[in-house]
This record gives sequence, structure tokens and C-alpha cells, in this order.
Amino acid sequence: MTVIAPAPPHAVATSVGTIAFHDQGEGPPVLLLHGFPASSWQWREFVPLLASRFRVIAPDLVGSGASMPADGARLDLVAHATSMRELLQHLGVERCAVVAHGTGAGLAQMLALETDAVEALVLLAAASFDAWPGPGVVRARERLRAEGCSSELVRSIVRRAFEAGAMHRERLPDDVLDAYAEPYAVGEGPDRFMRVLEGLDGRGLVGREAELAAIEAPVLIMWGEEDPVFPPSVAERLNDAMPSSTLGLLPGCGHFLVEEAPDTIGPMISEYLRARYSQSPHGHDDPKAGVVMLQLERRPPWVDVEEYERDEWFDHEKSDPSP
Repeated sequence: MTVIAPAPPHAVATSVGTIAFHDQGEGPPVLLLHGFPASSWQWREFVPLLASRFRVIAPDLVGSGASMPADGARLDLVAHATSMRELLQHLGVERCAVVAHGTGAGLAQMLALETDAVEALVLLAAASFDAWPGPGVVRARERLRAEGCSSELVRSIVRRAFEAGAMHRERLPDDVLDAYAEPYAVGEGPDRFMRVLEGLDGRGLVGREAELAAIEAPVLIMWGEEDPVFPPSVAERLNDAMPSSTLGLLPGCGHFLVEEAPDTIGPMISEYLRARYSQSPHGHDDPKAGVVMLQLERRPPWVDVEEYERDEWFDHEKSDPSP
């Protein structure tokens, strides 16, 4: 039986098209941006987790899921950035954190570069620099142009993208792959899929490394050590370009971290945003604290917690057992 991903319950018209989105929870706003060929459904385990502390806004990017593009609109990063600014303006959100994956993480970088709205970033297997689009996108375009944009071919390409990008294939069962493919395969979906593919043009981030260095917001970069779409060398390059960033590599994981390791990265993202973005209290007395992280090891002598850690839950003076 085919699983149908539920459409987001809210929608707003923008100059690029109609955006369907989730809006759940209370607190500092967090914007979740999915990658290709996914939709906001990829955040289904993250929305309730983060909504215990934050106001979580998870849109389908225009052309994906239930978000319909305007006639003639080009679905590149520039257009998506415009639509996200209009969405945030509609919701009255002036400042937010952004958690994003893949091409959505490329969009997150653009938002941070071109607005002052982004106060924290979490970038997962991010499209960056000139490292995208990958060969898989180029091959998909060629097949669609040569064979025609049929529902069957679109389903096949979407499934193949996930299968090729994930190291833990067992965590992407057939019903999950079908749920991702379905919006692209029914009605005018195949035409939208081609428009989304054409929008993955690699422009918008090339030649901006010096600008990335000027971003002062805290940045957490997470990457699969076996990512076949954007290799870890891209992660290291991105980390080097952003002085405010921290890089975490996940062993045994590929490109689709949100599906492959949600139980690992979900609490880490929540805790990072609590400490670096909302700076809310950390402890069991906080009803929204969720998982409480403990530092079990002795602090290495070269780590200056006062300089690098603004999180007041860890008092390094009291934790040092030396006389």
C-alpha cells in the first residue's frame, strides 16, 4: 500500500508560487528547509521534537510536495530565497534559526548571506560552492529530456536518488520512497519535477567564500562520512570558510542524514539550538528541556570553555577535579 505524505495544513501565496507549510509549537522560530527530491515530510520526526522548545516552520519548497509554482517562475535558489523571505514576512518572523538539508542548506546559506534574519544555522550535507548539482541531477535531466517526463520515469528517478544517496537503505523502505515520489508523479507533478530539476543550476553560491567568512551566527555542520552526493571534503571546505562553524561527521552515513540517523542528529540539533540560539535553561527543571546532555569526560586542558562555550549549564571551574 502506498503511503501518502499528508499535505502541510497551512498555505500562503508568494510571488514565486503558493507555499504549503507546517507551523507548530511556541518559542523562538526555527525554519526547516528540505533538500531534493524531498519535501517537508522529511522532517516528520523533527517537527514534534523541536516544537517542544521552538516555533517550527517547515515549508514545502515551491515545486515540491504541495507547494505549487507560479506560471513561468524559475525554481532556482534565488527564487526560493525570495519565497522564503515572503513566507517569513507573512508570518511576522523577523529573526529565526534555520535547519536545512542538501539544496535546502544551500538556500539557508543564501538567506544568511543576503538577510540579517538568520541567527543560527544547522547545515546537513549542504549544497555548497561549485560542488552542485551532482552527476545524478545531470543524468536525470538527460533521461527526462530523452524519454519524456512520464510518471513512471519520475517515480524511478526519485527512488534512485534516495537509494544511491543513502548508505542505510533499510531505513528507506519502499513505502517511504513511494511517499516522496507520489507528489511528483500525479497530475502535473512530472512537469513540476522537471522545473525543480532545471532550477538546480549550481548558481547562487559560487565565488562567495569570502562572504561566508563574514557570517557571525553560530553554525553547526553535520555530514555523512560516506556521502556520495557531496563528499566530506566539501564539508571541510565549508567549515574552513565559516569561522563560526563546528563540523560533525557521522560514520557510516550517506547523504540523507534526516532519514538515516534521525535518532542521533535530532537531539543534537535540538540541544545545539537551545544552547547557541535560544540560550534557554538546561536542566530537568525545565519542562521543555527534553533530553538533557551530560558531559562525562574530563575537560582537556587546551579547551577554553569560557571563550568557546556560552552555555551556562557547564561550569568548568566546578567540574575540574584537580586540586
